[in-house]
Amino acid sequence: MRIADTNWMQVEEYLRGDDRCVVPLGSTEQHAHLSNCVDCILSERVALEAAEPLGIPVFPVLAYGVTPYFAAYPGTVSLRLSTYLAVIEDVLTSLARTGFRRILLVNGHGGNSPAQTGAMEWMTENPGCRVRFHNWWSAARTMGTVKEIDPIASHASWMENFPWTRLPGVAMPDEQKPMADIDRMRSLPATRAREILGDGNFGGRYQRPDEEMLAIWQVAIAETRAQLEGDWS
Repeated sequence: MRIADTNWMQVEEYLRGDDRCVVPLGSTEQHAHLSNCVDCILSERVALEAAEPLGIPVFPVLAYGVTPYFAAYPGTVSLRLSTYLAVIEDVLTSLARTGFRRILLVNGHGGNSPAQTGAMEWMTENPGCRVRFHNWWSAARTMGTVKEIDPIASHASWMENFPWTRLPGVAMPDEQKPMADIDRMRSLPATRAREILGDGNFGGRYQRPDEEMLAIWQVAIAETRAQLEGDWS
């Protein structure tokens, strides 16, 4: 259930029987011909669909992350790492203060990975709480399904092209883009990184059939739900 669809009294009643919740982590950044909010759309949606049958509340997606390498693309917003980690700490502290003790962070952006270390540090000061960090797109079964379909998959390529991340009236190139030199890209200023990436797709086809995408999505939902149902001890 969406926290947006509840009031505080309903949340308090929920906490009398369960202490789990989900916080999706996203990013507002370039995704070539797809929405600038792909990472927000996907992390929130997979979290909601995974949690819905369990009745576990899902908080609004944290829409800004750490993405300095895309800073030269209009529409991209990047937080400083120190700012991001402070936000994560404040969110976790606020949730724990009101009774949430098992918190799943469903992450949709690779640049947000320091949040996992931040959560581990936070748990040392809050030993009664558990935080799980789940990169939904790179989890074993989900990424395995991606690789079975097409091993050339990357940022802003077909693997992020779902019906709900496309933009009306925007046509996708019908080609397989060569893989960019990602290591080199990450060692350069943002303006040079844009020169290397061009439209922003790291490499691979831009779109694949929807039936393949929906098959990946069902695996991702099940894998994310398992994170909520598993042993938290």
